[in-house]
Order: sequence, then structure tokens, then C-alpha cells
Amino acid sequence: MNNRDYYEILDIRRDASEEEIKKAYRKLAMRYHPDKNPGDKGSEDKFKEASEAYEVLRDREKRQIYDQYGHEGLKGAGFNGFHGFDDIFSSFGDIFEDFFGFGGGRSGRNHARKGKDLRYDTELTLDEAYSGKEENIAFQKWVSCEICEGSGVSPGSDLKRCGTCQGSGSIITSQGFFRIKTTCPTCNGKGNIITKPCHECRGGGKVQTKKDINLKIPPGVDNGSQLRLRGEGEHGEHGGPPGDLFIVIHVKEHSLFSREGDNLFCEMPISFVQAALGDKITIPIIGQEELKEIKIPQGAQPGDVITLSGQGMPSLSRKQRGDLFIKLNVRIPKKLSSRQREILEEFAKAEDSKTSNIIGKIFGAG
Repeated sequence: MNNRDYYEILDIRRDASEEEIKKAYRKLAMRYHPDKNPGDKGSEDKFKEASEAYEVLRDREKRQIYDQYGHEGLKGAGFNGFHGFDDIFSSFGDIFEDFFGFGGGRSGRNHARKGKDLRYDTELTLDEAYSGKEENIAFQKWVSCEICEGSGVSPGSDLKRCGTCQGSGSIITSQGFFRIKTTCPTCNGKGNIITKPCHECRGGGKVQTKKDINLKIPPGVDNGSQLRLRGEGEHGEHGGPPGDLFIVIHVKEHSLFSREGDNLFCEMPISFVQAALGDKITIPIIGQEELKEIKIPQGAQPGDVITLSGQGMPSLSRKQRGDLFIKLNVRIPKKLSSRQREILEEFAKAEDSKTSNIIGKIFGAG
């Protein structure tokens, strides 16, 4: 997998449109296509590099992952680039016919093509994200027709060879010195014509169905996390593998805790008396039913933070948990009773006397 910036490879802005991305890739693909540069290792590498960048940026979900998490995010989502030219031509399907007026030149008219990836969004509470969750999900997807086994032909019937292209799937026209190879308009590049379509899929070879899956979400997922279920996307074309299903996690905001990575943060209101004298209070902890007692040190100041190690969220990549940071929010009363005012005034006089003595010692009073 290439670690160069994909936008830099295609020489486009980060907010480039789909059409701009396709245009930039077309320019590079035409320049470095292996059939136009036979035996040129440098051109082959640049073709693979540009194809990898295009594969990511043309896909809305992959592009979103890359923009947010970079190359490591793509690896976490299961994308590891292309292994060779066959992967590239198989993944892009008929795009090279659109670019050049001829096929990829390596995979044939009915080349295997991976099925479309699907996305499913699910919402969790912070407590569910802490402990993990198991749930049944249902979604619609296209699968291979069982009646015709994906051929689109009614059982007992045969395909008829296309008379326009004589079964090749393409036609060649001459324009001066050039010969241009294009997809056959009669059979759409298949080389055969269905004379009696399957009644179930109407010749399409696939039907839409409802799929139920028992989903197990691991502890520690964060907002925006993605789980990849291989092979649960739509079926592939011409024997190609099925696509994948990406589960996108959305974690609801918590009334008390906020989260950054595996760490949790909260603000705890205390009185100025508790701050001055110290105290013991109890607070809830994510993942625990019982409250936890914490000690407020004597003389605590507004904004002081108490750290509880290992009381944060579980980590997806490590065995340990994050920490819980408790910020002390010292509250000053807006109204005082006469007795409270009397006590505070006595305290203020004692402070004034103490301050005067200290100042006297500093400046050598007396």
C-alpha cells in the first residue's frame, strides 16, 4: 500500500469533485498504462500508484476514512491497496473502455468483478461502547439469483451468440490509420444474448433480498469507528467475490462524561468549603454499577484535576483501559444566610490579621 498523499499523486485539491478526480486519473492512466509502456517498471509503478489513489478517492466511504484517519485508517478498514494489474482491472470494471475506447486488455469481456460494498449505521450509548454490544441487524442487498444461478437465463434455455460482434463482446471500427475497439452495443460486451430471460431476476442474474446478521460490536469502539464484515456486500459479477459490509458506529453524547480516545473527562461541582477543608465524594464510573469514592484534597483549587488511572474506556488496540480525569468546579454561593455571612466575616478578619503579620515580617515592620 502506497503511503504518499493520494491528493498529491493525482495533483488535485482536497475538495476536488468526483469528476475532477476521474479526469485527473484518466490523464495519468493514459500516460502510464502498461500496454502503452511495455517493460517500463517506472511507468508500471506510477500506474499502480495512481490507480490506488483513484480507488480510494472515487469511493465516498474510503475517501472519508482517508481524510479523517489517513493510510492507517484505510488499513484498519481492511483496504491494503492492489496486489497487481489484474486487481486493478477487475476492480475498475469497464472504466478503461470509457477512458480509451478499449478494454483493460487483460481480463476479457466477462471479467470477474468484485461486488459493491455496503454501509450500515448503528448508534450506541457510551456504556454500550464500553462493554460492547451484540445485536441483530437487517438490511437489503443484491444477491445472485438462485433460479438461474446468476446467469440471467431461464433454466433449460441457452444463450445465443451475438451476431453483431460474433461473440467477442466488442466491435472494431477504422478511422483513417486508427482502429478503435468499442463495446458491442447489441450485447453490451457480453458476447451473448439472452433469448429467454429468467422469470425470477428478469435476466439480470441477481435479486434483492433481506439479510439478517447477528452483529457483535467489540468493547472500546469510538464514534466513527468502522467494522468490516467481509463478503456481506452485494454479489460479484462473472464469478467475482462479493463486496463487504461496513458497520459505521455512532456513539451518543453522555450527560456526564466526554471522551478523547480511550480517556474520559468530567467536571465535578464542589462547594468552596469542600475545596478548603477537603472531603470525600462518590461518583459514577462507566462500566461499574457501584459508585466510587474519591478524595478531594484540602486546599483544592478551581480547575484542579483528579486522575483515576485505568477508569476510562477499554482500548481496541491495547489490553489496558484509558484514564478518567475529573476537573473540580468550585461553586461560590450567590446568597448567604446571616450566620454564614457572620462566619465568613470572622474568617476574613482572621485572614486580614494573618496577612498583616506576614507583610510586617517581610518589610521589617516594628
